[in-house]
Order: sequence, then structure tokens, then C-alpha cells
Amino acid sequence: MKHLLSRCSKCDSGGMSSTEPVPMPVWTGFLRSVLEVMENGKLWNRRALLRAVCDHVGLTSEQRLETLSSGESRAENRVGWAVSALYKAELIEKPQRATYQLNNAGRDFLTQHPIDISEKTLKTLPAYQTYLSSVRAGQAESKSTVVGPTTDDAADPLEMIENGVAAVHAEVAAELLKRLRGQDPSFLEQSVLDVLVAMGYGGTEQRAAVLGGSGDSGVDGVIDQDPLGLERVYIQAKRYREENSVQRPDIQGFVGALHGMGANRGIFITTSRFSSGAREYAKGIGTRVVLIDGQRLSELMIKYGVGVQKRQVFTVVEVDEDYFE
Repeated sequence: MKHLLSRCSKCDSGGMSSTEPVPMPVWTGFLRSVLEVMENGKLWNRRALLRAVCDHVGLTSEQRLETLSSGESRAENRVGWAVSALYKAELIEKPQRATYQLNNAGRDFLTQHPIDISEKTLKTLPAYQTYLSSVRAGQAESKSTVVGPTTDDAADPLEMIENGVAAVHAEVAAELLKRLRGQDPSFLEQSVLDVLVAMGYGGTEQRAAVLGGSGDSGVDGVIDQDPLGLERVYIQAKRYREENSVQRPDIQGFVGALHGMGANRGIFITTSRFSSGAREYAKGIGTRVVLIDGQRLSELMIKYGVGVQKRQVFTVVEVDEDYFE
């Protein structure tokens, strides 16, 4: 039976039905769907199979557009793990490179399990048991711990890694903001310039300067976009506590300072956040003003390596199919 990724609910008025998307299944939720798609016995190349399974379960366009930090489709990544597990369980075969086909064992297995298929179900198969034993033996040899999925509601290994990295980065981001708020204003001014230069603003010569001081007229820094300084971007940096927010008058003052310098673009950065009034004002004016709040600032610092250092690097590998041709 085809998985339905939407459900109907009665509207409060009139009894009309509406469709609500449900969360995308974890990788084990695609096991049965892969077998159902392959039930016709045809040969499938990997890309076509992944997309056909996404169609089969009715993923929404938004779900299909979700990506991992690597840029890979989240949905296709999960389907890929399901395909890999079924191959290791010897329910599907690879007649040729990157091509899959359902075998008789897979067809019988699908018939024997008409409701649902989980990793627990796969663990009843000798081939999958052998695969798990070989994995455990390899881990014991290298003294490593289990990295792959261990329960039917677990994310696939790549997502587990990404979730772990995201959790670490969230802690680092919070610490970065705490440190920035504890420094003097001039430190923040230099830090935001360092971030923008790391992002590529200022060119290879890194043409950026702090303009802080009593005479800065509402502008803390400037970046030249060309060697002659004809195209300049001005920066304002506000070191605010977490509970305080930048208000509309702050943005108005910055825009006034930009006009006084004959500038038409600027970047306003804060260690806190912007009020809705400040954001609406920035959107509605002719002068281009980009707003970067504390959360975004910390994300940029992590992404471009400002104020942080690499602690550990993990390399994920896969089999090189060309090598075995």
C-alpha cells in the first residue's frame, strides 16, 4: 500500500477538507516504498529510483527541496540509505554498476510483510545479520563505537553527524555572542569588519577600516569595494545585551549618517536582535541597508572562521565505483 504523506482534517467551518503535510519519514520509513517501486521487475538506475520513491510516497515540493549542509537532497539521502540496507539484506541486486533490480527474495519478502517493513524486520534476515556482524567486527578491531542507525526512528548516519555538528555550533554561537558582549565596542567594530573581509568584501587587498570614535557620526566602519574607493559600504555595529533590541530610530539614525556621507548602502550589525519596526523601516526605504542580528552574526563567524578554530575534522567516504570497473 502506498504511503500517504498527507492527511485530511475537517475545517472548523463548513466541514471542508484540507491537506496537511506530515513530516518526512526517516530512512526506515522508505524501506517498503523502495520494494513497492521495484516490484515491476525493471532495472533502475540509482537516480531514477530515488526520484521514483519520492514520487511514490507523495513528498511535497518543499520536502524535496530540503537539503543537508553538504547540499545533498535530504529525501534522496534517506531513500539512498534504505536502498543500501535492502541491498545488504540481499532483497535487491546490482546486475550492473549503479543499477538495481528486485530479486525473488525481495518479492517474497514484500508479500510476507504487507503492512510495514522496519530495520527490525531486516534483522531477521541472515544476509543482514551477516552484514551487521561484519560491521561490529570492524568496529571492535578499530575500537570505534556504532555510528549508524540503531533504531527504526533514528536518522541516517550523515544526518546524525550533521545534527551533532549543529548542536556543537549552537553552543559555540552562544559563547561567541557572550564574548562579544563582554568586550568593548571597538572590539565588536573590528570583529564585524573581520567577518565581512572573510566573506570577500574589500577585495584581495582587504580594504576595510574602523571609523569608531566620538566623531564617527553613526558609522563605525567602511569597506572599499574597489581600489579607488568609489564603491563603499558603511557599517554600524551595536553591542547590545540579549534582552535589548535595535529599534527603528537606530536604523533611521544610521540611514541619516549614510545620506550625510553620500552613501546609498550600509550594513547594520548587532549582538542582539532587531524590532519588527526596525525591520519594516529598513525594507521600505530606498537606501539599501542589510540587517544582521546576533544569531546571524555568530553563524557567519563560524562559517568564515572568525573567532573560532577547527577542533576536529571528519571525512566521510564511499566506495569508488570506477575503481572496480
